[in-house]
Amino acid sequence: MRSPESLDSMKRRIRVAQGEAPADLVFVNGRVACTFTGELLEAPVTVAEGRVCSLATAPAGSKQVVDLDGAILAPAFTDAHIHVESSLLTPEGFAEAVVPHGTGATVSDPHEIANVLGTAGYDYMRRASSGLPMDIFWTVPSCVPATHMETAGASLGARDVAEGLDRNPEAPALSEMMNFPGVLFGVEEVLEKVRASALRGKPVDGHSPGLTGAALDAYAGSGILTDHECLTAAEALEKLRRGMWVFLREGSAARNLRDLLPAVAPGAATRICIVSDDRHPEDLLREGHLDGTLRKAVSWGLDPMAALRAVTLNPATVYGFGDRGGVAPGYLADLVVLRDLRSFEVREVYHRGRKVAEGGSLLKPLERRPAGEALATVRLPPDLRSLLGGFPESGEVRVIGVEPNQIVTRSEKGLAQDAGGGRGMQFAAVVERHRGTGHVGLGYVRGFDLRAGALASTVSHDSHNLVIVGTSPDEMARAAGAVEAMGGGLAAVQDGELLAALPLQVAGLMSLGTAAQAAAALEALHGAARSLGCSLPAPFMTLSFLALPVIPSLKLTDRGLVDVDRFQIVPLRLP
Repeated sequence: MRSPESLDSMKRRIRVAQGEAPADLVFVNGRVACTFTGELLEAPVTVAEGRVCSLATAPAGSKQVVDLDGAILAPAFTDAHIHVESSLLTPEGFAEAVVPHGTGATVSDPHEIANVLGTAGYDYMRRASSGLPMDIFWTVPSCVPATHMETAGASLGARDVAEGLDRNPEAPALSEMMNFPGVLFGVEEVLEKVRASALRGKPVDGHSPGLTGAALDAYAGSGILTDHECLTAAEALEKLRRGMWVFLREGSAARNLRDLLPAVAPGAATRICIVSDDRHPEDLLREGHLDGTLRKAVSWGLDPMAALRAVTLNPATVYGFGDRGGVAPGYLADLVVLRDLRSFEVREVYHRGRKVAEGGSLLKPLERRPAGEALATVRLPPDLRSLLGGFPESGEVRVIGVEPNQIVTRSEKGLAQDAGGGRGMQFAAVVERHRGTGHVGLGYVRGFDLRAGALASTVSHDSHNLVIVGTSPDEMARAAGAVEAMGGGLAAVQDGELLAALPLQVAGLMSLGTAAQAAAALEALHGAARSLGCSLPAPFMTLSFLALPVIPSLKLTDRGLVDVDRFQIVPLRLP
């Protein structure tokens, strides 16, 4: 798949390549990172019509000449798997944050907003991302909702998926197939989605945490090509041996890159990508985007050129982007100027041959497009406080155990009477927030260690209902009220007082502000959480995955507790 180009543009590029016409842009006195051979080439790079024309000639009379002074010219980075909504920013705000760090493209699954608004959410993301100084390729969501054990704001069946693929031919793939039990059980509705993508020549992204052996063979054999959920090097290696592409994830909640690198032997390096999956704004500002992850990967032993390929040529190969991932004739002039291949310090960023960022900043601010129907999406039941009063007073109960920097949970036991502030075990609830149905799932959680107050969020993967953890039902109801009043977002409360908040007006998922504004609000929220006793490094990211019933082991949805390993709802009380 190549980006469209006019015949006149092609003719001009051919003339420029042969030195018969001036170029729009020429890079000189630099080294070209050749992702095809692993070399650093000393060659001029000419650009015209938004594409690279030649590495052999520097035509006289070119409009602009850039002296690289020994720096490295490389393809702009591609994040092969990231949910833009999880940055808590609109596509415009996301681009402002990542383009200065060298990101030229992402393959993004919009199932977060699709779970709230269905195809209308997909269409909003496409509109909001048009005309940006980067390319966001939207895959077609496969799991809306992720399972039958939760209530989303929309439902997309096999026919909807097929229509989405036909309506959006530029979509590079079917989004991650999270319902891996549905694949293994041979559920026709699930398999029809995979088949619809195959019939249209599109790859299918995977999601198969912990899957091994015959189950992995069945899953991969259904036509699913990628996976970003590996937790160990052994798991990653097994998936590589099954012909899958393995995406090494380094996000905000799940950071698996270092653990997975031992699986990347020289022969396997051609089948990996480095991805983010979910990335919060404060991490984008503090660590950067893929540039920061590349620094980590190289410091942990990955070959620098293999690391670069994992965010350039390899993503292009997975998704069939025929004119991306390299600095070569005919390839898009989406380029980064790097100091070296260890620090991956990004000096300049070019999009279609035009400089769009320098020294860590965009050259021009980006306007926000109207969000329209993506606003005002939070509808809670009026009797929520009474619905939160259904916790058992005593007896043995199931408890969700959370871990810092992980989205997997443990299935534990506890006594209902031990829940509360400063007792190591708190109350948890997930409230359906799309239609005000009154569906409320109740549970208990360990690991937040709240002494007082409550935390609440409408970012709650993947159905994005309202998730709350608190020391009492009263505090939880107050936190829910604060979030509803904002039209969605994150909140921390104590004794009825709002300590900190981040309004997420767009679908209850995204802020209309900048990354810096969102990061400042998050920092205040983290400070508030710490003041309540929480020691988790990213409490709201951990909170947001408490309700995801496709990640082991015990999760909570608006329908109740889900044993992910058994893929069924289980009672809160133990017999």
